Amino acid sequence: MINLLGAAAIQTQPVTPSGLAMAADVAMIVVAAAVIILALVMARVLLRVNRTLADVRSGVTQNLGPVSDRARSISDNVEFITQALRTDVERLNASVKALSDRLQQASDRMEERIEDFNALMEVVQTEAEDIFLDTAATVRGVRHGAKSIGAPDAPVAEDDTPEVEDPGHDTSDSDREEPEPDPAESVQATTAEP
Repeated sequence: MINLLGAAAIQTQPVTPSGLAMAADVAMIVVAAAVIILALVMARVLLRVNRTLADVRSGVTQNLGPVSDRARSISDNVEFITQALRTDVERLNASVKALSDRLQQASDRMEERIEDFNALMEVVQTEAEDIFLDTAATVRGVRHGAKSIGAPDAPVAEDDTPEVEDPGHDTSDSDREEPEPDPAESVQATTAEP
């Protein structure tokens, strides 16, 4: 028990602070006061910044309101113009396609007409050649008949008109006969002699 009283006596003895401990305590109090003052100053600065930001926000809202309305109006106009251009481009594309189709049809028709014209020209050329050959043969027959009528006892001679060559017939020098004298000239010569 005594021991307990002795321990209690030791604890109850006043402790005298030393100079260094006292300075540390004072420094702690000064630091705590500085932190409190700094916290108050920071709170006041933050409130001022908050008020300033609120003023700037309201000013920007007031000043940007007309600008945002203008931007919205411009955006609507650009959208309208884009839609109109899209419609015009679609119409132009449809017109170009229709024109291209029409040109293709016209080209096909023109090609058919040219082929028909070429066929017609071939037929006309063939008919003209046939008519020319028939006419030449008829003229030769008429001359031959006229010669035989003009000189009945004279031998019938081939006329000296050049033969019309058939494009498919090749005449060589061996096929050609020497032209004989014209019987009309011989008739005139016989009638002039008596």
